[in-house]
Amino acid sequence: MTKLLKKITVPLVSLIFLLNMSSAGMAETTVSAEVGFIFNTLLFLICGFLVMFMAAGFAMLESGMVTSKSVSVICAKNIGLFSIAGIMFWMVGYNLAYGIPEGGYIGKFIPWSDASAVDTGYSDGSDWYFQMVFCATTVSIVSGTMAERIKLWPFFLFAAILSGIIYPIVMGWQWGGGWLAELGFSDFAGSTLVHSTGGAAALAGAMIIGPRLGRFTKSGSPAPLKPFAASSIPLVTIGVFILWLGWFGFNGGSQLAMGTAVDAIAVSTIFMNTFLAGAGGVIGAAIITRLHFGKTDVVQMLNGCIGGLVAVTAEPLAPSPLAAILIGAVGGLIVVYGTKLLFSLQIDDVVGAVPAHLFAGIWGTLIVPATNADASFSTQLIGVLAVNIFVFIVAYIVFSLMKATVGLRLSKEGETKGTDVTETGVIAYAIRD
Repeated sequence: MTKLLKKITVPLVSLIFLLNMSSAGMAETTVSAEVGFIFNTLLFLICGFLVMFMAAGFAMLESGMVTSKSVSVICAKNIGLFSIAGIMFWMVGYNLAYGIPEGGYIGKFIPWSDASAVDTGYSDGSDWYFQMVFCATTVSIVSGTMAERIKLWPFFLFAAILSGIIYPIVMGWQWGGGWLAELGFSDFAGSTLVHSTGGAAALAGAMIIGPRLGRFTKSGSPAPLKPFAASSIPLVTIGVFILWLGWFGFNGGSQLAMGTAVDAIAVSTIFMNTFLAGAGGVIGAAIITRLHFGKTDVVQMLNGCIGGLVAVTAEPLAPSPLAAILIGAVGGLIVVYGTKLLFSLQIDDVVGAVPAHLFAGIWGTLIVPATNADASFSTQLIGVLAVNIFVFIVAYIVFSLMKATVGLRLSKEGETKGTDVTETGVIAYAIRD
């Protein structure tokens, strides 16, 4: 598998270098400070709305991927984690990220307060909202991986820790002007800071809690599909389309300005490359599953879309359109083979979040120098290692402590009955004779 990936990715990396085209710069238009303030604030708010809509996408994707006896809990987890993340990001998260000293490691544990002024370029409240929905997205990544065996309230506790402390710290290292920013690390919209962070935390959680009962046979291969069949592939598909739509806000809003023609063109280019990378991920996953496994796997196509989108998120502006497609396509391949790797290690990731967000996020961050001459591979590698190792270790410790104290996992009886019965008492789908 490693040799196959090498044969595919090495020529593609070289091709991305050759195909990437640098666009000629154009003179910036000049508007008043107040008009620029209004346009920039609108960009944050509108793109923030799109990113918040991704919460619906995660809820639908996860609801469709779990078995029919665990759907109500997925819905409870997604609306709960979003609410928790918002409160925690206001209480400590925002200033923990942005209160960091220049080149430092951690900010201040104090609540955020609005101090908007026209000369800052945008409303502080719009920036808080935009950054908050990124924070909530990070937590959403963990939800699906550990589905169908984690208790609801321990998950909520971890959501508070991840959104209030872990994510804001790594966010501050780059976007708050911390040590990674000073080093020259480049992560435009969060392939590593958001997606790999969520993926690394999800991997730690999956390793601590273990697979669902009966998920793997004694030989180590995945159990037959039937007992673990997804409740609704149409729901998964709707979820991915919603996520794809929300990603335009995710990447486009990260331009952080809309007050000039140059910024407007940049946002448009980002939208185009974001779409193309997602499409590349879909087609890449479709082709490789057909060639390698003999059937075109729709679930891998859907997750391949996410992998492609995650991959281009580290640098959605600089690539040429064809380079964006190739970056996304490799993200799709990584999702397929990453899923196979987790199976071989008997790690149960219910929705495939670890390959799509962690593995594809690493790829997307490391390939940035292929299209952005200001980035260096060594610096990108340092950033990837620092963020993922830190998040994985801290999350592993937190989950371990929770397992030893409040408990993480449902009882065997509760897991057999389903999380809907044991955790909410609300059944998503009526059982028919």
